[in-house]
Amino acid sequence: MRRGELPAGGDAIAAGDPGELTFSAMATVTHPSTQDLASGAEPRGTHEVFNQASAFEGFDLYRSNVALTEAVEREGAGWIAEQASQIGVFAGGAEAIELSRLANENVPVLRTHDRFGNRIDQVDYHPAYHRFMEISISHGLHCLPWTERPGGHAARAAAFMTISQAEGGHGCPISMTCAVVPSLRKQAELAAAWEPLLFSRVYDARRIAPAEKNGVTCGMSFTEKQGGSDLRANTTRARPLGAGGAGGEYELTGHKWFCSAPMSDMFLITALTPEGISCFLLPRVLPDGSRNRFHIQRLKDKLGNRSNASAEIELDGAWAQMVGEPGRGVATVVEMINQTRLDCTLGSAAGMRSAVALSTHHCAGRAAFGKPLIEQPLMRNVLADLCVESEAATVTAMRLARAYDEAGADTQRGEHDTQAQLFRRLATAVAKYWTCKRGPAHAAEALECLGGNGYVEESGMPRLYREMPVNSAWEGSGNVMCLDVLRAMVKQPACTDAFIAELELAGGADQRLDMHLQRVKDELSTFEDAEPRARRIVENMALALQGSLLVRHSPPAVADAFCASRLGADGGLEYGTLPAGCDFAAIIERHRPQG
Repeated sequence: MRRGELPAGGDAIAAGDPGELTFSAMATVTHPSTQDLASGAEPRGTHEVFNQASAFEGFDLYRSNVALTEAVEREGAGWIAEQASQIGVFAGGAEAIELSRLANENVPVLRTHDRFGNRIDQVDYHPAYHRFMEISISHGLHCLPWTERPGGHAARAAAFMTISQAEGGHGCPISMTCAVVPSLRKQAELAAAWEPLLFSRVYDARRIAPAEKNGVTCGMSFTEKQGGSDLRANTTRARPLGAGGAGGEYELTGHKWFCSAPMSDMFLITALTPEGISCFLLPRVLPDGSRNRFHIQRLKDKLGNRSNASAEIELDGAWAQMVGEPGRGVATVVEMINQTRLDCTLGSAAGMRSAVALSTHHCAGRAAFGKPLIEQPLMRNVLADLCVESEAATVTAMRLARAYDEAGADTQRGEHDTQAQLFRRLATAVAKYWTCKRGPAHAAEALECLGGNGYVEESGMPRLYREMPVNSAWEGSGNVMCLDVLRAMVKQPACTDAFIAELELAGGADQRLDMHLQRVKDELSTFEDAEPRARRIVENMALALQGSLLVRHSPPAVADAFCASRLGADGGLEYGTLPAGCDFAAIIERHRPQG
């Protein structure tokens, strides 16, 4: 610090180049009351509001997201643009902002019994939560990949990321309702019975017999307190009612540590049979309209995702039907889990976009030390770095969604182990691990861009910050994802070849990317002692994938900043450490929402 400069604090920390934080610069910011005193006028009231950014509302959260709109066209889902824009207008409007606040401040409440002592196992949600469910289901965010071809996954990804910027919690049942279809199709007769209700665009929250409903939602419950991610440690027992077997009827007895969205109409559940862990479809209400023996013990008091209920449940002879072959439960539910892992990636990308939108909007509307924050050199570095991370997450999520479209089309044609299927197998775990890991730190930095304003609930930043870790912790934590990558590469070496082939599409375009890709290849040439270094392996794979996509599809300013800071040696460990030669202005302008 040179003589005469102020120590940075508050907005000064964010403002930028220490050389500009001088007493003379400070004097250029004039408070209206200071002018009054200098002129001899009476001081104005103490509650005049000035130098505050305007409310972040009235934006189309789809069309203002340039990286996303470009990806939608590129990944074969341009037909969703108008519908996604309708969602974007709603998600960016005052109504959605207020609904999101209400849904998260008024958390779900469990009522285990009625006033007469009868067990009812009812979870009451605020009407705002139901409103988000209505909007998402009416737009098909729970079924587009199965009802709209081609590009159904990519189209849904764009719409899902847009509505998730407004409210993330309701995305859980929307995600599971969409994801259950591939697993359910392991049992054709059950799929035929349930799919018409799953694909309905009418949200029906009534607790009545499935056949009487206008539409249904799906939840899942796999983990138990003694096993966590190790589903083979499950102790919930399944007793056959009759012959049993695939499609057969069973009674399930056990305790599940996590049940997502316990007011859903149907659940996929794992339980132990003599053949091993098996998968079951369990309805909340039986065909005759009576309650199934599915008892909610308590709701989880979660860090974030508070608008959505997660429960601990007991199954006391609950009626269910087996999905898939006995003893093949893990293989059956993996189909659903992979789909939800895609949605974890989408959710994290949406959270990053929301953080970028809020922070750039604030910094454009607030001044410190003589000029808007968005023009202060160090703040520009921070914002640009956040923008680069957000775009990397977005292009990765959309490329992954296209892989699901391509892999699904190959499966429909009866083709197996195709390039798309192999790439999807590896890229899902790689993208889920890295994108979700980057989310919490990204949200924390964006919050700091708002200073003290970002630390209060009214800004929306604390809720975003609390929401971010859920995507990394659920559907396979970081270690599970990395071990899954190693397992896939060992069991199906062709997955590695397909992944590398995708990276090499950008070969020769950037020397830093080429050098990083060679490091990845060298790292994957041996699996000796691979498990302790699995996170480093997967991190490098993820960075190579993001770099390849950005070099091919994003503006040079974004791609260059990414390669310099993430792949080269010219970056730091914190956001805001991009090389000084990066085109901060171009990057920020691309990502700042325009009215």
